Amino acid sequence: MTSSKPKEKLKILFLCTGNSCRSQMAEGWARHLKSDQITAYSAGTHPQGLNPIAVQTMAEEGVDISHHTSKTLDSLSSIQFDYVITVCGHADENCPLFPGTTRLIHHGFDDPPKLAETVSEDTEKKAIYRRVSLEIRNYVATLPESLSTPGV
Repeated sequence: MTSSKPKEKLKILFLCTGNSCRSQMAEGWARHLKSDQITAYSAGTHPQGLNPIAVQTMAEEGVDISHHTSKTLDSLSSIQFDYVITVCGHADENCPLFPGTTRLIHHGFDDPPKLAETVSEDTEKKAIYRRVSLEIRNYVATLPESLSTPGV
C-alpha cells in the first residue's frame, strides 16, 4: 500500500501599496475559492487601513473580509512565500527583494478608490468596486495553474 503525502499548499502574498482594497480582495477571493490549494496573505508597502467599500463589495459577493487588517511586509517576515503577486504598479515598481525561491509576479488591477473619486453617484462608485472585485476573482480562479504559464 502506498501512502500519498498531502500536497503542501502554496503560500501566496498579494501585495499593493495601501493593503486596503485590491490586495485585500485578492486575499479574500483566494481564501474563498482556493483554500484547498493556497494559503493566502496580503500586505502593503504603505498600509492605510481596510477600505469599507471594499469590505461591503466583497460581502455582497459572499466573501467576508471584515476581519482583515492592513499589514506591513515586516509583520509577515517570518513566512517563506512561494509567490508574491503585486496587484498595483507602485508595489510592482517598489517591491522589495524576497529571500529564497520566492517568485515575483505582477498582475495589476485598476484602483477602485482612485476611480471612484471621478464619479459622484454612489451606485457608480459601487459599480467600480464590483467590476474590479470580479476581475480579481477571475484572476484568482486561474491560480495556481496560471502561475507556471509564462506571461500570465
